[in-house]
Amino acid sequence: MTYTGKARKIFEFVGLRFPREIIWGMGMVKRSAALANVELGALPKELGRVIADVALELAEGRYDDRIVVEPFQTGSGTALNMNVNEVIAEEAARRLGRPVHPNDHVNRSQSSNDVVPTAVRLAAARSVHESVIPNYNEFVERLEAMGNEYRRVVRAGRTHLRDALPTTLGQAFSAYADMLRRDLAVLEASLRELYRVPLGGTMVGTGWGAPRGFDGRAVEHLRKATGLPLEPMDNKSPAMRSLTDLVNLTGALRGVALDLIRIGQDLRIMYSGPFTGLNEVEMGQTVPGSSFMPGKENPVVIEAVMLASAQVVGLDAASAMANTLGELELNMGIPLIGYNAVMAARLVGGAMGKLSRLVLPSLSPNVERMRMYAESSAALVGVLRGAVGYDAASKVAKRLAEGNTVRDILREFGYSDEDIRRLVDEMAGIGRDGR
Repeated sequence: MTYTGKARKIFEFVGLRFPREIIWGMGMVKRSAALANVELGALPKELGRVIADVALELAEGRYDDRIVVEPFQTGSGTALNMNVNEVIAEEAARRLGRPVHPNDHVNRSQSSNDVVPTAVRLAAARSVHESVIPNYNEFVERLEAMGNEYRRVVRAGRTHLRDALPTTLGQAFSAYADMLRRDLAVLEASLRELYRVPLGGTMVGTGWGAPRGFDGRAVEHLRKATGLPLEPMDNKSPAMRSLTDLVNLTGALRGVALDLIRIGQDLRIMYSGPFTGLNEVEMGQTVPGSSFMPGKENPVVIEAVMLASAQVVGLDAASAMANTLGELELNMGIPLIGYNAVMAARLVGGAMGKLSRLVLPSLSPNVERMRMYAESSAALVGVLRGAVGYDAASKVAKRLAEGNTVRDILREFGYSDEDIRRLVDEMAGIGRDGR
């Protein structure tokens, strides 16, 4: 029985498989290693070229159905590495018409301990570049556009879910955009740390068993093939002992997820109703909200996004725990942390894509309802503070509990309806700084 067959029997838990990005990363590492081995005389040219060709096909997805081991396996990722080695060796042998050994040939100058940590970093970086960044930019641009479009749409401010000074709907969307820009800066900083890879360190980071110069040549091939600004590490041991750089990435993705949950909560509250909630905004829905109540419309996409974001938080927690499992020369969390990083990036990218394409374009403000709330807010009594003082204004505020409206109270102090409208605009910042 092959190593893969044994590993599958031993490590099968729930049938999870590694995501496409990690298989791609493994294939690219194997291809680059084979080319470097040929150039350094560690593999015959014909054999090395065939291994490189098959490895590239594996990276492109041709053999995905044959990568069958789970992320829950030996912590160095040996089961994944050997699964890949055996698939490449079998196909290379078929083409050459002679045996190709998965360890002696495909794994030449390598160990699972430097291959898998390199591959999962490549996979995580690619996932962020392909799944997260494009959706991120689109989402933030839409938020910024809505911030500008609704900059004069007044709404009641609320702190602690109680009346606060008026604000605008545009200010809310601009705040969301700024929150996500801050998160993106953290994400990009963590991404840069992934580009220094330990390939060439073999088993414990010393590089023993690999020809001199292998790391530089192999990483150069990786850099050219992937387009990522990769560089070999001088001291390769840290990237084998610790995957804190990857955990920092999942932590940055967790930060994005937390802000997506926050944005989702706000939109759900604004959308609450239509008759017993705020009903400040409308959002078009494409599926029924209830299997029982006809015509019920719920913020289903937002809720799905919030669940996906909750999963990202969980993946980060699992990665943090897995990163503590290492000791001495190796971390035991390599395959799981790699899996979690890719899945977190996919979820964050997908969540922002859903919000950007399905939620925001269908959102429209109920302008007059928001204006009505703003002009009815107890916070407007605060304008009297300058005229009568804090204590007296506090007593005036208590009259609201007696059934007096804000308008009635302000009229007693000489404010007309037009004065109140201008006051609300001024308090919300409209007209200030040319807005």
